[in-house]
Amino acid sequence: MAGGFVVFIALVLFIVAHEAGHYFAAKATGMKVTEFFLGFGPRIWSFKRGETEYGIKPIPFGAYVKVIGMSSLDEVDPEDEHRTYRSKPFWAKSLVVLSGVAANFLIAYLIFFGLALTQGQPVLEDGEPIATTSVRAIVTETETGQPTTAAALGLQPSDTILAVDGEPTPEWADLVGALESKGRKTITLTVLRGDEELELTGELGVRTVDGVERGFLGFSPASLTEQRSVGEAVVDAGAQFTEGVRFTFVSFARLLQFDSLGQLFGGIFGGEVDDDVRPVSLVGVVQIGAQADEVGFATVALILAIINVVLGIINGLPLFPLDGGHFAVALYEKVTGRTADVRKLIPVAVVVIAFISIFGLAAIILDLVDPINL
Repeated sequence: MAGGFVVFIALVLFIVAHEAGHYFAAKATGMKVTEFFLGFGPRIWSFKRGETEYGIKPIPFGAYVKVIGMSSLDEVDPEDEHRTYRSKPFWAKSLVVLSGVAANFLIAYLIFFGLALTQGQPVLEDGEPIATTSVRAIVTETETGQPTTAAALGLQPSDTILAVDGEPTPEWADLVGALESKGRKTITLTVLRGDEELELTGELGVRTVDGVERGFLGFSPASLTEQRSVGEAVVDAGAQFTEGVRFTFVSFARLLQFDSLGQLFGGIFGGEVDDDVRPVSLVGVVQIGAQADEVGFATVALILAIINVVLGIINGLPLFPLDGGHFAVALYEKVTGRTADVRKLIPVAVVVIAFISIFGLAAIILDLVDPINL
């Protein structure tokens, strides 16, 4: 549960960081910011410092910063007209509306960088990571819903299995060979946890592979890694960020296919939804965080980095009223020299908000009725 709470706080900080990007950019370019709130709806608590009111509202679906004069329709005190968004040059408008996206992208990059620097880079053989006898994540249940041997014995991420029944297992192949013929038998694992050697004893489970029962412990192995220098970590983080962007667009394209939409809305009523088309809500992310002890900190951190990439890309789409939509309006005004009539964009805004709300609600329902287990 502690992991879930930590992830929840991280998500709140990501949202605040996004809006803080808008806030500081607006302040830096001389715009007047009157509100900075976490949540929507009626005020629960707030205070005013200078010309800005800060506070919390009860509907936890984001946050917002209110900059005066975001459109030609906004009524503004004539004395403040020179501090409106609409009065500023194109570069200032662009900086303000895209700074939230930049904040999410920066957070994602920093997480990728931290992981590259602290976790190292997987060593590849024939294009595949080399597995070790160290535990990356625990498989908690079998297909029948029973605890796996790894879960029953209390194996933990970062444990290293040194031997099975006294037989050393220095390589992954040694461990597989030692376990596959011991299904349904009592085994003793010699495990290195930190600086301490432990002996864990229990009955080894089984699973059927190609019609043959084989011993099944129930964990995914950590990959062999090599330590990275700061410079190498900078490059690796860039590559991870690029892959995160590619993964996000591929996932969006898959999600918007007709069969995926059918699966998604069928899943709300109990149908099956493939993992590669299932959106994940903030509820689901917190559920993943609660599994940190089983899947490991690095996995949760990687997911948080991807979430920031997704948030940045969604907000950067050129659809009003998203940040990218405001940028598109500012670009239109710059290129044409005409003031955009935002009233014509209201139908677009309604469709965008409805689309995001429906997908968000579907994701929340799925996460509640069919919680994610990594």
